Amino acid sequence: MKVLDKYILKSFLQPFLATFFVVLFVLVMQALWLAFDQIAGKGIDLFFILKFLGYLGLILTPTALPIGILLSSIMALGNLSENYEMAAIKSAGVSLKRVIKPLIFLTLMLSALNFVFLNNIYPWATLKQKNLYLNMKKKKPALALVAGSFNTEIPGYSIKFDEKYGEEKNLLKNVQIADLTKGRGKIKVITAKKGIISTEPGSKYLTLTLENGKYYEDDIKRAATPKDRAKMPFSNASFDKYTINIDISSFNDTSLNDEKVKQHHGMLSIKQLDSISKQQKKAYDIYIENRTNIFNKTIETKKLHKYPDSLINNKIISPVLDNFVVKNKSIVLDEAIRKVNRVIERNNVRKKSFKDKRKMLNLYDYEFGYRISFSLACLVLFFIGAPLGSIIRKGGFGVPMLFAIIIFVTYFFITQLGKNLAEESAISAQIGSWLATFIMLPLGILLTRRATKGMGIFNIDAVFDKIKTLFKKIKRT
Repeated sequence: MKVLDKYILKSFLQPFLATFFVVLFVLVMQALWLAFDQIAGKGIDLFFILKFLGYLGLILTPTALPIGILLSSIMALGNLSENYEMAAIKSAGVSLKRVIKPLIFLTLMLSALNFVFLNNIYPWATLKQKNLYLNMKKKKPALALVAGSFNTEIPGYSIKFDEKYGEEKNLLKNVQIADLTKGRGKIKVITAKKGIISTEPGSKYLTLTLENGKYYEDDIKRAATPKDRAKMPFSNASFDKYTINIDISSFNDTSLNDEKVKQHHGMLSIKQLDSISKQQKKAYDIYIENRTNIFNKTIETKKLHKYPDSLINNKIISPVLDNFVVKNKSIVLDEAIRKVNRVIERNNVRKKSFKDKRKMLNLYDYEFGYRISFSLACLVLFFIGAPLGSIIRKGGFGVPMLFAIIIFVTYFFITQLGKNLAEESAISAQIGSWLATFIMLPLGILLTRRATKGMGIFNIDAVFDKIKTLFKKIKRT
């Protein structure tokens, strides 16, 4: 049996090592392609580019591992079945369970390794990669700007444009700039059909020259009420050329080795995730309690308790407004509408803050469960791939690759669905992190049972028999 175990392990490890590194290379190149526009042409040393790729490789290793296990298990068992080696093994009285027993132990070891990787190396690599990526983007702010979205990397400004073109990618088309340097919101807006970004090496200023545009600015006082603000004057003018000098000294002082972002949920171990989650939940509960107290104070709920139903004057007519003359009715309604509108406006302002805080808590809880569930994904996908390879009886990269892609894409889609639902509090973070595993595990059990009994994925003859029986019943009817 030791000879057989060695042969089975060899049949599995050879395609596993090949597929693992191929998949890892593809994932790294895909991630690099997405980040290429942000880091290309910034004069960054090759050493830092290689460090960036190394960190990407470490981050994507836990994702490549289950894909490699899934594909190699289909290939290994498919090759054995296609070459009639599995039939010879079964004829010698060795069951499928005994054949895959060494592979199960190997997959358990890989699952444990994946957990250790996710809990220790993955957070460290994420910390290094994200900070290095942010520092690379800040190296030349002109190239950090992305078309089609509001760019806020440059402090005090929000810049949006439709297209970035030219040999040096410093020409902008249809530019919209919001000057936020005064700290009073978006009260100064400049639009132009064309913009040119220029900066001298070592200079602390970035020059943005706008052509053929318009200038708009509100004159707002801090103490003004909303009604008074609506009556405030504004400045509006057109221009052929307008120049803005932006202080970028903070970018020039940026070192590629700086680590300013440290509390991202992907940068923490399981122990840290649990600790920070508990702290954040306490702060969140205090925040909700404070908002509740302010809400109750605003609508004067304490006054409602002073007049219980037992003390209601029987002479009061229902509805209550009928007890007032027309003039007083108007006063009561206006006051009620004013209070309700004030509460609605305040709630709308606070709604985003409330949702962001809740999402952050959900992400911490989701990441905690995801680290464990994704480690077990290696084992779950093995119990899908191994029996599937035995059933389809095809080796090589063709059919196994097709099945592996379909299965893992399905697993990845369910994982993202669970994350999105958990993030929006549609389901609990624990269920969201385990959703893909809960759904794919029964499939693995079903395929393992059918492969053990020597059955196909499904019995076509049985399906046709049921269809024929159904047509006979319809015909009789």
